[in-house]
Amino acid sequence: MNYKAAVFDLDGTLVNSLDDLADSANATLRAHSFPMHEVEAYRYFVGDGTRKLMERILPQENAADTTFVEQFMSKYKDRYARNLLQKTKPYDGIMEMLEELRRRGIPMAVCTNKHQSAAEMIVKTLFPHGIFQEIIGDQEGLPRKPDPQKVLHIMRNFGVTGEQTAYFGDTDVDMDTARNAGAFAVGVLWGFRPEEELVAHGADILLIHPMELFEKVTFAER
Repeated sequence: MNYKAAVFDLDGTLVNSLDDLADSANATLRAHSFPMHEVEAYRYFVGDGTRKLMERILPQENAADTTFVEQFMSKYKDRYARNLLQKTKPYDGIMEMLEELRRRGIPMAVCTNKHQSAAEMIVKTLFPHGIFQEIIGDQEGLPRKPDPQKVLHIMRNFGVTGEQTAYFGDTDVDMDTARNAGAFAVGVLWGFRPEEELVAHGADILLIHPMELFEKVTFAER
């Protein structure tokens, strides 16, 4: 199959943001005198949106308090907005892969469960202007992944079908999203989760390095 569009998850797929996420979350916990978590634990805390991240890191009694979660999340977002580019950077080989896709005329988008403002700031700061035609994060009116609505929205805008779209991600949520959207599921092994998880959730192929993509997937040049 000659694929005509590429859609990417953000955290753990395009960028290694784990340290900044963990640092900001732990600092917000510390400000409330709550227990903090090891950085590695955040590999499994993230991926389902900011609210779910808050519920996972908070003590159980606080996580059950909707009002408190809202207030805590607001403080976290403020802190993260100030610190999200301290350590976050693209993975090795990502820029080269994106430039090759752009050279071939493949439209590209970012689809993430990260809140919209943070997603836009990271992408617009770390990546060349205009390399992504769309950046869709967590926003009103579009359910979070693994619901396929955000990916389907992107595909409609690109004028492609699921069979013509490669979706890249590093978690079970991403592979489920690709499956639900009818897209080709590309699991990346440089991200936050292990190979076994990606395989169990239906990855069509696995990449060890970004440029390996062009050995395994054919894109239709425009």
